[in-house]
Amino acid sequence: MNSAPGKIAIAIVTFNRSTYLKELLASAAAMDTPPFKIVVVDNASTDDTQQVLATAMKDFPDGLVINHRLDTNTGGSGGFSEGTKVALEQGADWVWLMDDDVEILPDALEQFAPWMQRFKVIHGRRYDFDGTPFYWQAKFNEFLGVPLPYSGKQFGREGYAVTNSGTFEGMLISADIVRKIGLPDPRFFISWDDAAYAWLAAQHTDVVYVDAFVLKRKREQKQVNLGIRHLNDGSPLFRFHVIRNRAYVGKYFAEYGKLNRVGFGIGTALTLAKEVFRLVVVQHTLKGLGDLARGFRANRALWRDKSWRPMDPADVPAQLTNDR
Repeated sequence: MNSAPGKIAIAIVTFNRSTYLKELLASAAAMDTPPFKIVVVDNASTDDTQQVLATAMKDFPDGLVINHRLDTNTGGSGGFSEGTKVALEQGADWVWLMDDDVEILPDALEQFAPWMQRFKVIHGRRYDFDGTPFYWQAKFNEFLGVPLPYSGKQFGREGYAVTNSGTFEGMLISADIVRKIGLPDPRFFISWDDAAYAWLAAQHTDVVYVDAFVLKRKREQKQVNLGIRHLNDGSPLFRFHVIRNRAYVGKYFAEYGKLNRVGFGIGTALTLAKEVFRLVVVQHTLKGLGDLARGFRANRALWRDKSWRPMDPADVPAQLTNDR
């Protein structure tokens, strides 16, 4: 059996999806190798999440699961920022970030272990809700400032592909890298936060996608198969933030001298076109155009904000010295 190097904390963000959370925690309890900690960030849920969590915690040793309830819904971005912070405060060497609507495969940590000897930001593969491999291969085109798909055949002989994008539906990141780039930025709320965070990490280390299945997605979504990728449906909140948050991505690119304003503008136009296409082809409506328009207005306001600063690595909890 491969033994994962260091203490791995799983950071789960949940909001009003107690059924999914229950299934996820059940899968965590059945892992062949248990994690060091499980931090559940409850984004001010109004359903029975707290009762489900209290029941599920009985399946784990005392202190392994941390119930971290927030007073307000901070979105996925705020939840993962807080979850990462709490995990590092507990002394984790690695943080495995995941949404609540996935299931952990029993040998996930064994699958990760050999890669953790080589890399500091790792994405494993996922099955979709129907048991088929879920398509996720994305790499930032820095001229356009958008992640574009690449072929799964690019895993190569060694079983991994280097990328510069990421997803919080399964990103495993070393505490060392968090201390270099800061916590995930809660200002995104939702959308672009994970891709931008992996891009930041890629300015310091290799970010990889490995040919090892570690998760299964549980939530069924409306989607259209475009061959090179699947296009899922989107919510009004998503449509607003996917356009607004382009400004945050651009500001991070500018911090590293990677912003091409012409190319980035084209990328924003392509993003807008993709969201209109999503409305028409996947959701069969144009009612979401107002969400996109509001997002664009907020985008312009953020670009004009001269007070913006990136996340400060000094805010990341220091390494604890407790024995492993």
